[in-house]
Amino acid sequence: MRYDFDSVTPRRGTLSYKWDSAPDGVLPMWVADMDFKTAPAIIDALKKRVDNGIFGYTQVPDEYYDAVTSWFRRKHGWEIDRELMIYTSGVVPAISAIIKALANPGDKVIVQTPVYNCFFSSIRNNGCEILSSPLVKKGNTYDIDFEDLERKASDEKATLMLLCNPHNPAGRVWSREELRRIGEICLRNGVTVISDEIHCEFVFDGFRYTPFATVSEEIRRNCVVCVSPSKAFNIAGLQIANIVSPDEETRARIDKAININEVCDVNPFGVIATIAAYNEGEEWLSQLLSYIKGNYDFMRDFCSKHLPEFPIAKLEATYLVWMDCSVLKLKSEELEEKLVENAQLWLNAGTMYGSIDGEGYMRWNIACPRSLLQEGLNRFLNYVNKSIISVNRL
Repeated sequence: MRYDFDSVTPRRGTLSYKWDSAPDGVLPMWVADMDFKTAPAIIDALKKRVDNGIFGYTQVPDEYYDAVTSWFRRKHGWEIDRELMIYTSGVVPAISAIIKALANPGDKVIVQTPVYNCFFSSIRNNGCEILSSPLVKKGNTYDIDFEDLERKASDEKATLMLLCNPHNPAGRVWSREELRRIGEICLRNGVTVISDEIHCEFVFDGFRYTPFATVSEEIRRNCVVCVSPSKAFNIAGLQIANIVSPDEETRARIDKAININEVCDVNPFGVIATIAAYNEGEEWLSQLLSYIKGNYDFMRDFCSKHLPEFPIAKLEATYLVWMDCSVLKLKSEELEEKLVENAQLWLNAGTMYGSIDGEGYMRWNIACPRSLLQEGLNRFLNYVNKSIISVNRL
């Protein structure tokens, strides 16, 4: 069956955070959810559940654990013992609870900036300090500065590292060797790794996602991994995620923190959707990935032809494109405002992902029908052309 990703589904008036937060006429390409209907198998399963008409507290059945473990075994070669899993309402609540469980207020948590903005709030909300080990820009991609990471990990107050695997917004798929070096540095320095792997399904041909917990047995015991079907199947609003913690004592502490933070319950739709996604959504996801790769190729070609002074990062994974806009000599937050006001286009300011390492950049969400992507690119191009004309007139 061929799935349709070209049709535009109107989202205004649906209480969409992404669309209904944007002023009328503004094209939102910011929040990381997709403008595609989810897999038909998920919709059918949810319709069947809705027909029951009662939406009380839900159990998480064996079928749920079987679906999750089978998916990661089949797709990624990762054998997950269901006894190591803790379900919760999302990856961000999971990260916050894990930090609460494993760190004390005043401890330092390592992040690799530019990085997902909620890492910062989860660290601060638990009274901990952000310790940045910036990624190194090399051409149109990013590398890890392992010497800097070693220095940061050796800080006596550093107890945790938040890893983004694959990385948002740099678009990197960390190789097994890179993950091994990260894991060994953290082992040497007594730093536990929390690996956010929510984007693990969005990996393009030529690259391979490596679950951090599969790198080695020692590294497996020193990590906690967070996964969810929410990004891959566009079901973030159903609020479901899983924590995988191989160490029994660590898992007990996390389970306690999940209950302290009161994110131990999930809704019935999240459970039903996860089962349907992992059992019946594989072909839909495969076609989606091809479509998004086509969107990236389209954007890369468009920028090469019309916006050569705005290089975009090589996209190995995710549907989030990192664009260098430093040629405009505007602060990222100022550019975000100007694009909304003057171009009717909403992108994310790069400084959301690091006040220093994100300055001068903008993040595009390209998980949309190609016609919307083309419209967004045209709006950006028109703004740039008008800005150049204005500068030349001065």
